[in-house]
Amino acid sequence: MKNSRIVTYIPVIVAISIIAGIFLGARIINSSLLNQQNPSFLKAVRNDKVSDVIQYIQRDYVDLVDQGRLEKDAIIGMLDKLDPHSQYIAAEEFNEVNEPLLGAFEGIGIQFRMEKDSCTVIQTIPGGPSEKAGILAGDRIVTINDSLVARQKLADRDIMKMLKGEKGTKVRVGVYRRGNQALIPFTITRNVIPTFSIDATFMADSETGYIKLGKFSTTSHQELLTSIESLRGAGMKKLIIDLRGNSGGYLQTAIKIADEFLDDQKLIVYTEGMNRPRQMAYATSKGIFQTDPLVVLVDEGSASASEIIAGAIQDNDRGLVLGRRSFGKGLVQEQLNLRDGSAIRLTIARYYTPAGRSIQKPYNNGSQDYYSESYHRLETGELEHADSIHFNDSLKYQTLSGRTVYGGGGIMPDIFIPIERDDKMSYFNEVANKGILFRYAFEYLDDHRQALGRFTSIESFITGFNITESMLRDFVLFAERNGVKPNADGFQYSRVRIGEFLKALIARNLFDEKAFYKIFLKTDNAYLKALEVLSNWSRHSPSRVEPTVIPQ
Repeated sequence: MKNSRIVTYIPVIVAISIIAGIFLGARIINSSLLNQQNPSFLKAVRNDKVSDVIQYIQRDYVDLVDQGRLEKDAIIGMLDKLDPHSQYIAAEEFNEVNEPLLGAFEGIGIQFRMEKDSCTVIQTIPGGPSEKAGILAGDRIVTINDSLVARQKLADRDIMKMLKGEKGTKVRVGVYRRGNQALIPFTITRNVIPTFSIDATFMADSETGYIKLGKFSTTSHQELLTSIESLRGAGMKKLIIDLRGNSGGYLQTAIKIADEFLDDQKLIVYTEGMNRPRQMAYATSKGIFQTDPLVVLVDEGSASASEIIAGAIQDNDRGLVLGRRSFGKGLVQEQLNLRDGSAIRLTIARYYTPAGRSIQKPYNNGSQDYYSESYHRLETGELEHADSIHFNDSLKYQTLSGRTVYGGGGIMPDIFIPIERDDKMSYFNEVANKGILFRYAFEYLDDHRQALGRFTSIESFITGFNITESMLRDFVLFAERNGVKPNADGFQYSRVRIGEFLKALIARNLFDEKAFYKIFLKTDNAYLKALEVLSNWSRHSPSRVEPTVIPQ
C-alpha cells in the first residue's frame, strides 16, 4: 500500500456527527510521560487553582464527594469554553468512541434491529461466529446469558454491550424462531468481526462507476483501491464518489484517498495553529484514477475528512463537487491520554484547502448553535435555493484554473442540488421521518422471508420483485394504523418514490447496503444529476462551471 508524501507530521483530524464530535486521531501523548519529560508541567498541575479548589472541597466539604467526578466536571467545563470539538473522553467510553473506525470489532457478527421491543437479527455477517453457530436472519434474541432482553425496553446500545466481548469469550443466547415453540439455545464464541467503510460499489452504467464511502477508517484506503480495481475491470471510465452523510474519520486516510485522484505534487491539505507551524501534505505520482472524469457528492452531513477530499478535488480543478454545502468542520485535535484511562482531545490547529480556505464554520455562539446550524440553513432557504446562499467577498479564493470558490464554512459545491420541500412531498416526508417506511419493509420481509428466499442474488431481486398496487394500498393502511393520516394527493405524488424506497429497504434487509443503493438511487436527484454531468463531461468540466453562490 502506497503512502502520500507528507512534508511534516500532520496530527489526525477529528470527524463529527451532527450531534457530537468524535476524535479519530493517532497523535497520542501519555500524561505520565509528559510529566517526566516536563517537570514544569507537573509543578503547574500541582499548584494551579483548579487543583487547589478540588483539594479544598475534598478536605473540608460538608458531605462526602467523589474526587474523580469533580475532576471530570472541571475538565469538561474548561474544554466546553474552547470549541465544539475539544472534549473529554471517560475511560469507560474510550473503546466505544474509537472502535467504529478501527476496521474491526470483537463480537458475534450480526446486524440487528430492535423491533417491538425484540432484538431481531437482520443479517449474520458471512463467516462470522453467529453464522457458524447457526443463527439465521429473522431470529429473535430473547435471552442473553440467561438475562431476558425481549420486551425490556432496552436500547440498541444496551444489547450491543451484552453481545460484544473479547475474542475467544463465549456468550449464550436463547433464540425464538418461527415454527418452534421453545427457545433454541446457542453458545457463540466471539471473534474479530471486520467492518467496512465502503457501503456500495457498482457500475451505474456501462462506463460510470459508483462508490459510496460511509466513513474514513483504517481500512478505507485499501477498500477504495479494491473497489476502483473491480470497477476498472467492469469497464469504468468515469467515477462518482458519494460522501453524503460521511462525518469523517482519519485525516491520514483522507490524504491517501485524495492522492489516488491527484497528480504528483498537488497540494491536498495543510494545517496550522497558533502553536503549530504550517504542515503540508502533497499527492504523489502513484494515484490510480488521476485523469478520468470524477464527481464528488456532498451534503450538510459531509464533514471533516470528507471536506478535505471535496476541497482538494475542487481547488485543484480535478473534478466537480455536487450537492449542498458541507458541514464546516476544520479543526485538528490531539489526544492526551490520562493515567486513569481517560483522555483529553484538544484542538491544536485548523486545516486549509489547497486554495487557502479554512473550512471551519463559526462557533462563537456555543455548541448548541453550532450543531443546529444545519437547521438554520433550512430556515433561511439555503438548502432549497442557491440564490439564498451568500458569502462575503473577503472570503473569495481561486482554484488552480482561476475559478472562484469561497471559504467561511464548509465546501460549497460547484453544482447545487436542492432538497425537495414541495408541499406535495409532505406525505412521503412524514412516513419517512416517522420510520413507517422502515417498519413496513421490515415486517413485510419478516412475513414473507420464505417466499423471498427464491431471490438468490441482488440482480434477480431487482428484476424479479416489484412493489404491487396491493402492497401500496396495504402500506397506506399500515401508515394510518401507525399515526399517519391518508393523503391521497400526497401519496399519488410520491407513489413511485415510496415504491422504490420500500423495494430498496427490503433489498437491504434481504441482502446488503449495495442492494439498497442500486435501487434507491434511481430516484435520487443528486445521483441522477451526476450521471448527466458525466455523460456530457466536455460541457460540464471544472473549467466551465461558474460559482453557485452570490457574494454579499
